[in-house]
Amino acid sequence: MSKKLIKSGLIVSFMTLVSRVLGLVRDVVIANIMGAGASADVFFFANKIPNFFRRLFAEGAFAQAFVPVLSEYHTKDEANGTNETKKLIAQVSGTLGVIITLVTLFGMVASPLFVMLFGFGWFIDWLNDGPAGAKFDLAATLLKITFPYLWFISFTALAGAVLNTLGRFAVAAFTPVLLNVCIIGMAIYAAPMFETPAFALAWGVFLGGLVQFLFQIPFLYRAGVLVRPTWAWHAPGVVKIRKLIVPALFGVSVTQINLLLDTLIASFLITGSISWLYYADRLLEFPLGLFGIGIATVILPSLSKLHTKKNTAEFADTIDWGIKVICFFGLPALAGLMVLAQPIIMVLFMRGEFTQSEVIQVSYALFAYLSGLISFMFIKVLAPAYYARQDTKTPVKIAIKAMVTNMGFNLMFAPLLSLYGIGYVGLAIATTLSATLNAFWLYQGLKQAQIFQLTGSTIAFLVKLAIAALAMAVVVYLISPNFDLWLLMSFGDKVLQLIFCISAGMLCYFAMAFLFGIRIKNFKVTTAG
Repeated sequence: MSKKLIKSGLIVSFMTLVSRVLGLVRDVVIANIMGAGASADVFFFANKIPNFFRRLFAEGAFAQAFVPVLSEYHTKDEANGTNETKKLIAQVSGTLGVIITLVTLFGMVASPLFVMLFGFGWFIDWLNDGPAGAKFDLAATLLKITFPYLWFISFTALAGAVLNTLGRFAVAAFTPVLLNVCIIGMAIYAAPMFETPAFALAWGVFLGGLVQFLFQIPFLYRAGVLVRPTWAWHAPGVVKIRKLIVPALFGVSVTQINLLLDTLIASFLITGSISWLYYADRLLEFPLGLFGIGIATVILPSLSKLHTKKNTAEFADTIDWGIKVICFFGLPALAGLMVLAQPIIMVLFMRGEFTQSEVIQVSYALFAYLSGLISFMFIKVLAPAYYARQDTKTPVKIAIKAMVTNMGFNLMFAPLLSLYGIGYVGLAIATTLSATLNAFWLYQGLKQAQIFQLTGSTIAFLVKLAIAALAMAVVVYLISPNFDLWLLMSFGDKVLQLIFCISAGMLCYFAMAFLFGIRIKNFKVTTAG
């Protein structure tokens, strides 16, 4: 089990790395042509709404309910020589297809309503002919273009869940690369054709969704699971998924509603707030996606199979493995980004419309987000432990508590920090604090149910990693030039200096880890499967 998990984790992480690098290139291109002004705010807003629903109908709640049931069917088919898995896929794809088509059509028609709900500050200005009123009109138009992305990505996620369950992780992990390629291509070649570059980016999102959807089809065919969708609302497998997905919908929607509430509050803050949060979040998503989501992707099918086989010892051991891996990579990523946040932002984004002022503003939000990086990663590992056991209710209760605390933190920090012109940082702080509580409550639930508990040896292992990461941060801080010197460097010198600082930091981290006795054997799942 250990070798298979490590191999699958490496495959997903490598493919995710390619996607994240291209994602950064995409953001560099967007920053160059739009900076962090009004047009950028509107595009990020119009892209966020379909992504909110994507979390519900695609890789979020749907995957959390679908993958455990699919794994159960697949395991039984392997044991009994039956072929119920393909039947389930046909029923689920047909049922999902009808629902997602209706939602997509409604979203396109009712785009002004969504902008009014989640960009209320712009709506108020629109009613009063204020300066932000134009944002409302532009957002409503862009949303009609980006909303069909939901339809494409929902079926892309369905296909990815099927392939992951069959142990074919590379295809689904690579697919997001295509979205980034499409957006980059439209930004470079189509943006000059539009008076407002945001339109080119919106069409890039549409095209990216279509290409991702078409890309999966040949791989489903080769795996023998390309089936004709059928409506089957009352089929046993669909009914089981429906029962699991209802609480999962609440759980995922809680997180997404929190993000949309952040956007709502940010629409009342100074222009640029949404963009600054977006760029900071994208930098946070690099290590989170590379390690946290990468590990979570391979853990859910594995845990689902172990639960079906009632292998409780290896179930707990697999969670422990996931936590060790994300901390081994997550802690140095946290330390490095904290120290090198501003020079990294300079190298990636500071050109064209993106100025020195934006570098500072984005770095403030990034510092706030980074303080919760490990909490975000823990959630990615601990939550699947519930979903794999087909328990979607407990994470929902925890998520609701986290949402309430996030709202409280938002109302506490955003107005307070607005007095200093950085109200958006309060939103990032609130997100971090609520995520930390979420991770803590998830762990406590598993511990109290005697499903998983950190052992003394694992805690000692994590402490060693934390010390190694701290030593790395000190070394990088000492050899890194100050902010003003970074500004005076040419682009090439900045890149070389960054490479030097990152290389020295990595060398220090791995050397410290080695001195602490950390070896490959520490990442083995020792219980026999």
